[in-house]
Amino acid sequence: MTTNLDTIQQRLAEVENNILNACARSNRKREDITLIAVTKTVTPEIAALLPEMGIHNLGESRPQELWKKAEAIPSARWHFIGHMQRNKLERTLPLVHLFHSVDSERLLKSISNFGTQRGSPVRVLLEVNCSREEAKGGFAPEAVPQNFESYPGVAIQGLMTMAAHESDPEACRATFRELRELRDRLRETTGLPLPDLSMGMSNDYEVAIEEGATFIRLGSTLFENLA
Repeated sequence: MTTNLDTIQQRLAEVENNILNACARSNRKREDITLIAVTKTVTPEIAALLPEMGIHNLGESRPQELWKKAEAIPSARWHFIGHMQRNKLERTLPLVHLFHSVDSERLLKSISNFGTQRGSPVRVLLEVNCSREEAKGGFAPEAVPQNFESYPGVAIQGLMTMAAHESDPEACRATFRELRELRDRLRETTGLPLPDLSMGMSNDYEVAIEEGATFIRLGSTLFENLA
């Protein structure tokens, strides 16, 4: 009988092959792309299988789930990728390797205050709504903050976006390209390296890699229909 472990291993092998092919098409190095396994739909027991297979970067979009799974899987590097209420920051931020979804100046200021009080900056990405969907959070591309020096308690690593869900992944390319081009302009205006672009999910990650993603966030392609 096929176990959850076998299924995830098979799916990871398929994903790895797709990543390699996308890197070959775009003349990129495999080591420049980090796979984040998004565990929001699975139990801590299933999520705990990932580090055993060499996948140490795990993502959660709900603070309470992150708290629970971080306690159960202390060896993982946790990425927060969802909307955050400010009253949950104090408990969440110490557990997070990288906060991907800073979607407002108010949240950015609160995280910066936390980092300043802690004495070490919080690593963050700014979420940008490049698809311009009303239901999605994030900064409008033309409203992304550029006064980074106003937030000394954060270390801004780059940008994050979510494309609209499309049956044809090619339809997502313009969204990913816009994020990359925005990051490149911010590099010039701020003088910061901004190395990271978090973009690409289960249905469109190959296109995202071709457009410069350094983090891809995969959930359903790894965990769909697991018991």
